[in-house]
Amino acid sequence: MILAIDMGNTNIVLGCIEQETVLFTERMETDLRKTELEYAIAFRNVLELHSISLKQLEGGIISSVVPPLVPVLKRALAKLTDMDVMVVSTEIETGLTLRMDNPAAVGSDLIVDAAAALEQYGAPVIVIDMGTATTFSVVARDGAYVGTIIMPGARISLDSLVSGTAQLPKIGLSVPDTVIGKNTVDCMRSGVLYGSAAMLDGMIDRIWEELGYETKIVATGGLAHAVVPHCFHEIQLNDELLLQGLRLIYEKNRRD
Repeated sequence: MILAIDMGNTNIVLGCIEQETVLFTERMETDLRKTELEYAIAFRNVLELHSISLKQLEGGIISSVVPPLVPVLKRALAKLTDMDVMVVSTEIETGLTLRMDNPAAVGSDLIVDAAAALEQYGAPVIVIDMGTATTFSVVARDGAYVGTIIMPGARISLDSLVSGTAQLPKIGLSVPDTVIGKNTVDCMRSGVLYGSAAMLDGMIDRIWEELGYETKIVATGGLAHAVVPHCFHEIQLNDELLLQGLRLIYEKNRRD
């Protein structure tokens, strides 16, 4: 059993994986102010909540887009266990060829998502990850990672809209009855949800046009379930994609 941790700008997602089965997935806030002790206590509490002992863990792997917190998390885990903990980077085996201007600058979360999608769905494939940012990772027919698109996520766009205007209220992301809103709240919900779905559809079409062929499409991330059902393209939802990618990369680099 391994402990897989993905650290994003907003949330830290962690889960335990035994063979190919994700036993649980939990989220906690990414907080640069927390100490290694506070993270150690949080990790231990999550494991205890799911009746998993530290002795059951054979190793761990971290993916992070918040570099300053990586050593903090590693020291936090070291307080709990002496297991080896990998950190995803371009220096370890991922199964991907990165056809990018600067491969070292590609976010580890993008690499992990793409590695998992390549294994589970095959090439060519587009991975859409809908978190703080919405990202498109493109894997070409030959299995190479050929590029990324990064744009503001639906939630951050909504927060910016509210903070930048005087009369628009804070709202949740429930689905409006109609695309054409009849009141302020439904107008905003339509703009965020249907607008985000239209953006996904439009970007997919542009990617296909540039590649010269169609691809499979998979979406993951906290906001994917809210937006993807309103898209016209066929998009597979996969909540476990990133954790399964971490498992895959761990297995490729484990010390037997």
